[in-house]
Amino acid sequence: MRIFGDLLSPSCWTVRTRVTAAATLFVGLLLVIVTMLFYQAVHRTVFEGLHDQGTLVVSDLATLVDETDPRGTLGVLDPDYTLLQVVGAEGGVLASSESLHGRGPLKVPEPRVVGRPEYRTVYVPGKGEVYLVSEKVRTGGGMRIVHAGAPINEFTQYRASFIGLLVAMALIATAAVGWIVSLSVRRALRPVRVMRGELAEITGGETDRRVTVPSPNDEMSDLAESVNVTLDRLADVMSRQRAFVADVSHELRSPLTGLRAQLEVALEHPEDEDWPAVARAALGDADRLQGIVSDLLILAKLGAGVEVERERVDLGELVRAEARRRVRRVPVEVEAAVGVTARVTPHHLVRVLTNLLDNAERHARSRVWVTVEAEGREAVLEVRDDGSGIAPEDRERIFWRFHRLPEGRARDAAGTGLGLTISRDIARAHGGTLVAADSDQGARFVLRIPRDKP
Repeated sequence: MRIFGDLLSPSCWTVRTRVTAAATLFVGLLLVIVTMLFYQAVHRTVFEGLHDQGTLVVSDLATLVDETDPRGTLGVLDPDYTLLQVVGAEGGVLASSESLHGRGPLKVPEPRVVGRPEYRTVYVPGKGEVYLVSEKVRTGGGMRIVHAGAPINEFTQYRASFIGLLVAMALIATAAVGWIVSLSVRRALRPVRVMRGELAEITGGETDRRVTVPSPNDEMSDLAESVNVTLDRLADVMSRQRAFVADVSHELRSPLTGLRAQLEVALEHPEDEDWPAVARAALGDADRLQGIVSDLLILAKLGAGVEVERERVDLGELVRAEARRRVRRVPVEVEAAVGVTARVTPHHLVRVLTNLLDNAERHARSRVWVTVEAEGREAVLEVRDDGSGIAPEDRERIFWRFHRLPEGRARDAAGTGLGLTISRDIARAHGGTLVAADSDQGARFVLRIPRDKP
C-alpha cells in the first residue's frame, strides 16, 4: 500500500505527467464553471422570457375581466400561455380556457396585493410543470383572481439531456486538452531526452564529446549551450588535472630517484662511505620533497576553496616587517603609503610576498624595490628588481605549475616551480590579480586586491 501511495504522489511523476495533470485539472475546473454558468444563463433566459410574456398575458386577462367579467370559455391570448382561469371571490371557477375546462380552481396561494402579479412554478395534474402568473383584480362584481399558465414540460423534460450534453462536452474538451498538452510537453522535452542520452554516453575518458544544440533558438538551445560550456570547463579541468598529475609525478620522481640511488650506492660499500655526507645529501632531497608536498597541499586547499579566516591587515606594515625579517643578498627598499588596509589571510599574503621577494632577490643585480599604494578601491603592491627582466612571451608561462625559465633553474636548482603559481592562486582567492607587468628595467610583479572598506 505504501508503494502504491508513493506512485500516486506527484513528486514521483515525470515532468510531462505533472504538467499534463496540472493543465488538465485547471481546464477541467474552468469548463465545469463555464458549463454551470452557461446552464444558469439558459435557465435564466428562458424564465425571464416566460416572466415578461406572462406579465403581458395576465395584464390583458385582468383588463378583460375588469371590463366584461366573463363567464364560461376564455379565448387563448398567447399561444404559449394556454392555461387561463378566472376564480371568483367565493373560490369557484367563473371562466377558463379550453385546456382547463371542467377543472376546479388551481391550488395556489392567493395573491396578496391587488394589481401585483405573482410568479411561480407549479405542478398541474395532467399538464405537468407549469409556469403560472397570478393576479388579484377588483371588478364591479367583486374580487377576481386571474391565472395565466404556460406548460414547461419540454424544458423540464429535456433539462437532464441538456445537462448531460454539457457535461459530456466538458469531459471531451478536458480529455482533448490533456492529450494535446501531453503531446506538446513530450515534443518540447524531446531535446532533453536527446541530451540525456548523449550525456549518458560520455565516459570519463571522452573529453571531446558535446551534446546537440537543438533549433530553433529557445530555452532548450540555451540549456544545451550551457551544458556544452560546462563540458568545456570540465574538459579543461581534466586536462589541467592530468597535466598536473604528470608534472607532479615527474617532479617527485627526480628527488626520489636520486635519494634511492644515493642510498643504494652507499649500501653497496658501507665501509667506504662518508655517512654524514650521505645523510646530508639525503636530507637535501628530503627537503626538496617536503617543499613540493607543502606547495601541493597549498594548491589543493586553494583549488578546493577551503574557507580561511581573514582579518584587517595594514599592507605597509606587513611589507616592512617581512623585508626586515631576514638579511637578503641585495637590499630591499620599501615605500608604503599609510593606511592601505585589506581583509586578508595574513600567512597567505606573507607567502605571496616571500615568493615575490625571493624571486626578485634571485634575479636582481643590486637592488629590490617594494611599493604599496591605494588606487581607488584596490590596494596595489609592486615588487621590482634590476635584473634581466622577463620576456613578454614568458610573462604568463612563469605562472604555470612546475614551469621554470632556464635562468631560474640555473640560479636555484632546488626550486619547485610552484611559488608564482601559488601566489597567483592566493591573489585570486582574495578577489585580486597578480601579473608580470611591463618594466623599464628588470622584472615587475603587480598584486592587486580589494581594499578594506573604511
